[in-house]
Amino acid sequence: MTVIGFLPRLALVGLIVFAGDLAGRGIGTLTGYPQLSEWLGVVSAIVALLLIDTLRIRRLMQWLREKQPGDAPRSSGYWGDLAYLIERALRKRDRAIAHERLQLQQFLSAIEASPNGVLMLDAHDHVTWCNRVAADHFALDPQRDLQQRITNLVRYPSFVSYLQAGRFNEPLLLTSSRGSGTLSVIVRPYGDGLRLVLSQDVTERERAEAMRRDFVANVSHEIRTPLTVLSGFIETMSSLPLSEPERRRVLTLMGQQTERMLSLVSDLLTLAQLEGSPRPGSDRWIGLGPLFLRLGTDAKALSNGRHQLKIGEVGALELAGVETELISAISNLLSNAVRYTPEGGEIELNWRLAADGHGEISVTDTGPGIAREHLPRLTERFYRVDGSRNRETGGTGLGLSIVKHVMQRHGGELQVQSEVGQGSRFTLLLPPTRVRQAAP
Repeated sequence: MTVIGFLPRLALVGLIVFAGDLAGRGIGTLTGYPQLSEWLGVVSAIVALLLIDTLRIRRLMQWLREKQPGDAPRSSGYWGDLAYLIERALRKRDRAIAHERLQLQQFLSAIEASPNGVLMLDAHDHVTWCNRVAADHFALDPQRDLQQRITNLVRYPSFVSYLQAGRFNEPLLLTSSRGSGTLSVIVRPYGDGLRLVLSQDVTERERAEAMRRDFVANVSHEIRTPLTVLSGFIETMSSLPLSEPERRRVLTLMGQQTERMLSLVSDLLTLAQLEGSPRPGSDRWIGLGPLFLRLGTDAKALSNGRHQLKIGEVGALELAGVETELISAISNLLSNAVRYTPEGGEIELNWRLAADGHGEISVTDTGPGIAREHLPRLTERFYRVDGSRNRETGGTGLGLSIVKHVMQRHGGELQVQSEVGQGSRFTLLLPPTRVRQAAP
């Protein structure tokens, strides 16, 4: 405390001592004890100072008990300085707490926005916090289930054993609480006995991995079959004397198997090229009329007069995209229609410009049709509605997968409508940005 702050208090003490001395002299004269004035002056000063300090302490304590609703009590002297210092320290603490709360809220908001589940456990495996993704993964309530033991809420035996074993080097795969997917769960210890449970929906990854395994198995099977046939024929020709008709028949079958294997390799290369190349721009325009003319000619050659082919009028229109890819997509649909439509059936290639500007290229046939349960899986690689029929017609099982990838790269989609015994309709939808009237 400064000398300037000390002087008022000294003056107050002197004033109280002087007043006490005057009162003591008067009382001493009346009682016959003149020395009483000195004692009374000192005691009065002490009592007065104690009363004043007690009042100031009471005001300060009341302000502290009421959680500092306003400014600290203002007074002079030591107590005024002490109240000011306490107030400044408390305000600094409040600002620090508010800043920490804001940072914690931002951190929790960031975790809340994570696509993965985050669940915090205390040293006794009680839930202290979880985000909405984790609540959805484990069927929890983010508020109601707080402070509940996690093993009472998530009752998977494998999860309980994983948590109790304490060996978290490898993630644990679980079926999600809704039974419609797969979760990857891993636990990370932190702090003093605390644990962090991280969950991730790996349904699509597992499905992609299964599709990759199936794809490799299918490719191996599809290539092994013609190779086995070719190997058998080669061994036959080298070890057995064949007549000329038998030799021609064997060579014909060898040629068919070779062509089948070449078609498979060609389709695989096409798929690899579609998946690995950048999306085509919208600045390369193709005349739709010449495109339909070329596709119709190829379809007629493939049909060889066995079907009634109708090619619709397109007018002066252009499409933006890669010509070879569009030809590949449409020719795949036409070749499928020719393969599966019985002799004498009808096949139509049509164009329609919708009211909203998008274009529709459709291939319609009067073939046997496809059952409804097969429609969602038609574009899967090597998926066959009827494996024996597909092999008889020479299909590789990759055509519709190629069509789907071409449409996705051009911003469109493939739609399939079919009924058993009523034929099928495959429609390619192209966005308005890839359709325009041809320049004069």
